Amino acid sequence: MPTETAPTSDLTTLLELNRDYIRSVQTSDVRCFREILADDFLCSLPDGALIDRERFLEHTARPVQISNLEVHDVNVRLMGDFAIIHARTTFTAPDGRPGSGRYTDVWARRQGRWVAVSAHVTRS
Repeated sequence: MPTETAPTSDLTTLLELNRDYIRSVQTSDVRCFREILADDFLCSLPDGALIDRERFLEHTARPVQISNLEVHDVNVRLMGDFAIIHARTTFTAPDGRPGSGRYTDVWARRQGRWVAVSAHVTRS
């Protein structure tokens, strides 16, 4: 649940983008990521690697190994033309075991639209 009062349209947009982002992870939807990632996007992966937008798109194009990805405790922090989304995830690992993680996505409003500029993902 969002923790700060935000203009309804911005909050709604960011929640929808968050849903699109997670759905795109689960379905390897590179097309969607091309639309919502900033050109200078960077992502910290669970293994500690820092990858740019092109490597993220290559990574995303590969079939995902996890299944049943779900998002919990979404927290949207809106700060004008900048927003941070924190959330918890659960999923099924390739060997069938339950897994969990957290992510932090940073969004910026650029030229009137929200784009993801950074992501940090952890898994346990």
